[in-house]
Amino acid sequence: MVRPARILWIAVAVALVASVATAGRWRLTPAQADDPATKLGAGKILVARRGFPDPNFAETVIVLVQYDKDGTMGLIVNRQTKVPVSRLSRDLQSAKGRTEPLYIGGPVEISGVMALARSRTKLEDAKHVSDDIYVISSKATLEKAMASGSDSKTFRMYLGYAGWGAGQLEWEMGMDAWNVIPANTGIVFDPHPETLWTRLVEQQDLNMASLWKGTSFFSR
Repeated sequence: MVRPARILWIAVAVALVASVATAGRWRLTPAQADDPATKLGAGKILVARRGFPDPNFAETVIVLVQYDKDGTMGLIVNRQTKVPVSRLSRDLQSAKGRTEPLYIGGPVEISGVMALARSRTKLEDAKHVSDDIYVISSKATLEKAMASGSDSKTFRMYLGYAGWGAGQLEWEMGMDAWNVIPANTGIVFDPHPETLWTRLVEQQDLNMASLWKGTSFFSR
């Protein structure tokens, strides 16, 4: 598993993640087309294929926030918990009183906290992911973002992350485990994460059906 560079992990109680709520229209790009490695990069979105065997990633939608020669890191964006951000107030003063839910970002370093934020201007001490999305990992920047009055439409916090060693994700792509979607802010901050995976997969099914209808077999 790759550990992201420049990450300041904030210790939180593991009990926070005891209860997890797992679960528009978007166009999917089939993972098996062309060289899968050329599709990957920061900001790209992974959608788990039906029947994904690993429960850590079954029915997940993941935005990649780091992709380089050392490995890959992403955050699961559709596993919303019932735990409010305010439960982090012992470690983050600005979390006090915040009622929006925490998300499970992945099975790695589950006691660490990160955030995704939308900003039209560059965020200091945050890493640009794509478009107007930044990933925040330092305590000072998390405090500042929460103090600014951000809400769930532009700011979400995650416990843990998804990590792959060098070449591991490419191997999974070769096994047809994921579909890849171009960077899309609307998917990352979708207002109904509990149904996001289902909607994306159903849209992929419709795309495939349309493709088959265009073949000579269906046009006879």
